[in-house]
Amino acid sequence: MQYRQMGKWGVRLSVVGLGSYLTIGFKLDLKASRETVRAAYDAGINFFDTANAYAIGEAERVLGKCLAEYRRSSLFVITKIFAEMAEGPNDKGLSKKHIFEQCDASLERLGMDYVDLYMCHRPDPDTPLEETVRAMEDLARQGKILYWGVSEWPAELMVKANAIAREIGARGICVNEPRYSMLYRFPERSVFPTTAAEGIGNVVFSPLAHGMLTGKYKPGEDAPAGTRGASDDINMVLKMMYWSEENKEKSQELVSIAKELGTTAATLALAWCLRRPEVTSTIIGASKASQIEENVKAADLELPEEVEK
Repeated sequence: MQYRQMGKWGVRLSVVGLGSYLTIGFKLDLKASRETVRAAYDAGINFFDTANAYAIGEAERVLGKCLAEYRRSSLFVITKIFAEMAEGPNDKGLSKKHIFEQCDASLERLGMDYVDLYMCHRPDPDTPLEETVRAMEDLARQGKILYWGVSEWPAELMVKANAIAREIGARGICVNEPRYSMLYRFPERSVFPTTAAEGIGNVVFSPLAHGMLTGKYKPGEDAPAGTRGASDDINMVLKMMYWSEENKEKSQELVSIAKELGTTAATLALAWCLRRPEVTSTIIGASKASQIEENVKAADLELPEEVEK
């Protein structure tokens, strides 16, 4: 396993991290979740990503149980805040009230005294940036979080938040979590240049385009049974963003290139994301130990120049 520094900050994350969206505490029961986490930890993964919204807190609960058997200082755990968690008027967003209450709830579900990084899951246009920045600083001073970050924030909003942080003497954004893959390269335009200038790391999600880049979906064919594409309760994003004959054909081209390099399409797709120095880590959504064993090979895969582009 390789480890990269998180932007300008001192902490180092494994270049492959394990996510819990649609898997841990949802499709995977406790036994399967524990096996998956153990495979990740044994492979050198120290970065685990979750959110309060994943399975309405169940992902945090199950992940916390799985991680309890490991030395806390060997882990880097991210959870998130923003989504609606109940029906009250203050049960969503990035207000200080919701941030404080959900941070405590997440810590209880995870069974932890602190999280390494607390992330604003999406922007909140209804809450002043200063309120959110101050709330994160207060949590850090209380020892409940070590760093804070954002997901899917536009570049200009990150710059503005960091300017506010400097003005009020608070710590700024430490990491950003954007969607990024061979089939979704938009962060290259403004997000990556901005995060590099601001010293913000990037932990990218959906690097396999919800499975499209694994090569398992063939042109002219329906999704194979047992895959994400065949499960109506978890294939919404795949079908909405990536499900096309053109992308299926591209994925088969990737399979061919990967074979020439002696690897798999999934491993190649992850290594391609890691070619960018702005990327600290790639988040995978594995449901089997074998997937993790294959994906972590991306850490050591060197890409020919013509493949990097």
